[in-house]
Amino acid sequence: MNLTACIRILAGVMLAGVLTTAAAADSALAGRWRLDTARSSALDGWNAADLVIARDGTKVALTYHMTWRATKVAATNTVDTAQTLAIKDYFRIEQRHMAVYPRPGETAQVSAAWLDAGRTLRVEALVPVEISQGNTAMRIYQEFRLLEDGATLLLIELHNTRHRPLVYHFTKVPAEAAAK
Repeated sequence: MNLTACIRILAGVMLAGVLTTAAAADSALAGRWRLDTARSSALDGWNAADLVIARDGTKVALTYHMTWRATKVAATNTVDTAQTLAIKDYFRIEQRHMAVYPRPGETAQVSAAWLDAGRTLRVEALVPVEISQGNTAMRIYQEFRLLEDGATLLLIELHNTRHRPLVYHFTKVPAEAAAK
């Protein structure tokens, strides 16, 4: 075997290892995550929240289950790491707290990508919203970061309308508890 063939084999083994590690990390994001309200940004209007992450190829469904007393809201944003999507009524965790809602009938332009060997899902959205002064667009940058313990998900959101990021801490709900 010549040197070139050895290098190709080694490169293939290394690439397979990187892809396997990335696939394992991004699949570790899948499942139900429960909001730790004490460690998270304020969410007046919600007292409990779960985030369910499901992956199907390049698509990632982010389903929010939000609760305030008897009020329950479920909303899903499905993003695609292979292409930009137009998403109608793009849901944001803080939209009720901020009283800033998507403009009816309009779509947000949303892109997504895996970062950090699949341990972070980056989502960028340009969301048309209604505010008291009229209509505008809100630019949102989100990172869904799987922390080192594998049981904590950190969601960091930057908005062009805010000086400080919104930070939400989630804890993994064991599969047997999530099925109940």
